[in-house]
Amino acid sequence: MSARALAAELGVTERTIYRDVEALSSAGVPIYAETGTKGGYALLDSYRTLLTGMNEAEVRALFMLSIPEPLADLGVSQELRSALLKLTAALPAQQRQDEARVRQRIHLDAAWWFQGGESILHLPLVQQAVWQDRRLRIHYPTPFGPAVGVTQVVEPYGLVAKAGVWYVVYARNGRFLARRLSKIREATLLDETFSRDPGFDLVTFWLAWCEAFETQRAQYPVEVRVASQYVDYLPYYFGETMQERIATSRTPDADGWVRLTLIFESLEEARGKLLGLGGAVEVLSPRPLRWSIADFAAQIGTLYREKEPNESARPV
Repeated sequence: MSARALAAELGVTERTIYRDVEALSSAGVPIYAETGTKGGYALLDSYRTLLTGMNEAEVRALFMLSIPEPLADLGVSQELRSALLKLTAALPAQQRQDEARVRQRIHLDAAWWFQGGESILHLPLVQQAVWQDRRLRIHYPTPFGPAVGVTQVVEPYGLVAKAGVWYVVYARNGRFLARRLSKIREATLLDETFSRDPGFDLVTFWLAWCEAFETQRAQYPVEVRVASQYVDYLPYYFGETMQERIATSRTPDADGWVRLTLIFESLEEARGKLLGLGGAVEVLSPRPLRWSIADFAAQIGTLYREKEPNESARPV
């Protein structure tokens, strides 16, 4: 690579490249320069480092790595890219040739489908507080509306990115909590520092918090009956856990329908999902949901029966 290309890749000046090449040569690293339009700096192919002990599977795993979006959010994507470049350069030339083969066969994409963008406005500031063990003053809304908020001084212990969504883990009054970063409306970095609890482990806390969150979510059970020919399609709508409920409720009634209990987080979520199944599912209870679905269905029916679209508005 030329000095100009190296400088652009590493985000430094060409003068720095010249100085570092000289330092590497003085340290015994066999780096040399080739002149001409296609010239540049290179290492002798016979040069070996400890990385030559990597086996084929380890080399493939190295080439599978990409820059995860959360690391780009933290502003360290360039540093990781440079580190991977250095690791790759330390491999023998024959193993480096495998990079293109791997990258054309395996691609890792951690982004969720149809997921809206998350606000990371306060991420740099919170990251600074985490690294420097400094207290934060945060303000976030409550379930009673955006006009009603809570302001607290917290001790930020860590940041976690789950499926592209950032959470801050913090301590307050001896309790450890987690909050979605996009829910924080204001954040102020304070001069006060805090002492970390030596017994705290971020990964252990996060796994326990996720488990508690899953089990404590509001549950809204709905009793339905489903046309038997549609039962096998339910796992596509409600997940594979539906298979167990279907297995225990397979016997159809006199009309050929199967009774099941579905679990939602709220009436609104249940209504939205069940309306999409049309006449294949009938809600038996709770009655407020049954009435709400009937009302929505009636509104839709009235709209489409009484109002014909303009001929000019119809798609071609």
